This record gives sequence, C-alpha cells and structure tokens, in this order.
Amino acid sequence: MTVAVAQAAAPLFDTPAAVARAEELLREASARGAEVVVLPEAFIGGYPKGLDFGITVGSRTPAGRDLFRRYQAAAIEVPGPETGTLAAVTRELGVHAVIGAVERRGSTLYCVALFFGPDGYLGLHRKLMPTAAERYLWGQGDGSTLPVVDTGTARLGAAICWENYMPLLRTAMYAKGVDLWCAPTVDDRDAWQATMRHIALEGRCFVLSACQYLRRDGLPDDLHPVQGDAPDTVLIGGGSVIVSPLGEVLAGPLRDGEGVLTAELDLDELARARFDLDTTGHYARPDVFTLHVDETARTTVTGS
Repeated sequence: MTVAVAQAAAPLFDTPAAVARAEELLREASARGAEVVVLPEAFIGGYPKGLDFGITVGSRTPAGRDLFRRYQAAAIEVPGPETGTLAAVTRELGVHAVIGAVERRGSTLYCVALFFGPDGYLGLHRKLMPTAAERYLWGQGDGSTLPVVDTGTARLGAAICWENYMPLLRTAMYAKGVDLWCAPTVDDRDAWQATMRHIALEGRCFVLSACQYLRRDGLPDDLHPVQGDAPDTVLIGGGSVIVSPLGEVLAGPLRDGEGVLTAELDLDELARARFDLDTTGHYARPDVFTLHVDETARTTVTGS
C-alpha cells in the first residue's frame, strides 16, 4: 500500500480556498500512487496560530469576540457542502483520506478528523481534549466518535495533535486494531518526532503524521500574531513524517516548506512487529489492568 501525508496550510478565514487546496493535495497524492492520504489538523477552517482572541483571565474584548465570529463563520457543518465536495473527490480517485477540519455544530466548534473513502464521506473523530488556549475556541468531543475505518487491506484510526499524548486514548485505539495511525497535527517541535516513533513502536502500527506549514503571509493582513508581522515569519514549521511499526522513519520529517511525502508500506510488517508486542493482546495483563471506554454520545438535552 502506498500512503501520503500532505504538509500545507490553507488561507485562514477562506473556506472555499481551503477546500480547493485540499482537493489539489488529494489529487497530487493520488497521482503519486497513494491509496491513503492524511492532511493536517484544522486544515479546513484553519489553525489561528499566534492569535489570542482578546482573552485574558476573566476578560474578553469586543475585537476578540468579532475575531471569533470570523473564525466560526469559516468552520464547516458536517455533513455539508464542503464534505460533499471532498467526498466526490475521494470517490473519483478511489482513495481513503483523513482530513483535519473545524466543525461548527450549533454554536460550538470542534476540531475534527474527517474520514473519506471510495464510498464518500465515512465519519469523523472529534478531538477529545483541546490543548491549552484551544479550549477557548473548541468544545470537547465524546466517546461516540472514535471510529476505525477498514479499507479492506488496513484499518485506519486518528488521534489529533496532543491526543497522541493521552495513553488511555492510545490504548483504546490499539484495541480497535488500528494498522495505520493517522496523526493530523500542528505540533512542529523536534520532540514530536519521538512521539510518532514511540506510538509506532508501542502500537506496532504505521504512523502517518501530517503537520501544517504556515507563514505569516498566509494570514489576512489585519491580523497580528504574537510571532511578528514579517511576511516570511514561520508560524507552524511542519515536520510531517511516516514511520514503520518498528519505529523506522520511512519518509520525512519534512521541514522548511510545503510538500507531499509518500511511502510504500509492506503490510506484512504489521504481523512481524506484533510477534513480540501486542499491548492489548498477548502483552496485556487484564488481571491487573483494565480500561473502560464509554462510547456513548453525550447530549445536554434529550426529549421524548
């Protein structure tokens, strides 16, 4: 199986441009033989790196509220026109894709990973725990959106950015038999590479991490990120990577620009790697440790 991770960023607050760029990347990856393509966190809807939305503890500003209004307007409803467009592309190309987006559901936004395939839109995963100031912008997902998608030859699952540091989430996903661990992110630190290799080794799975590459000139002119206003200031530095089930880096990490990484995976490596480590199987100790996962959808109001 050939897979791809795309490193790019779409213009903030320009959803049609983001969808068009996603389509371009899907087509480029497919032309290079990819059967599975991963795009970064919040690719559709945008990741507002360096913006504070006028928030201090106990206070919000009118300008910050209006900035959030713009951000909410750029988010997408799921399903909706944008997912319909992307679903048509994956149907045409016959590929599976995991695409980071910002979902608008009522008056709340969620950071999500959208799943697509040859049959179109397949479902989503909502980020369980937004990190730090992301909690001002995004709500928390619940256990009802932890899908694993069977492509017929491999099983896809997703954990978004710092969800990859949640050991219980990882355990729950390992138990679902994830073969291709998809990690849409904006974490461009060198330490992220160690995390991706650790998950590959721990889960005995292929890891496909797609990070944004975003410069100041990718933001509207009226915004002023804390990193500075020089057009070539790098806000998110990439680091997309593909890793084998034994921790070998197969492609990347990609730095200093946009691009698409591909790798040809030998799926027999999954069985070879799990020979001596299956953390929810023969290497588990259920007599000592167990994990309960509540996959119930949580709603505030229910009616008869």
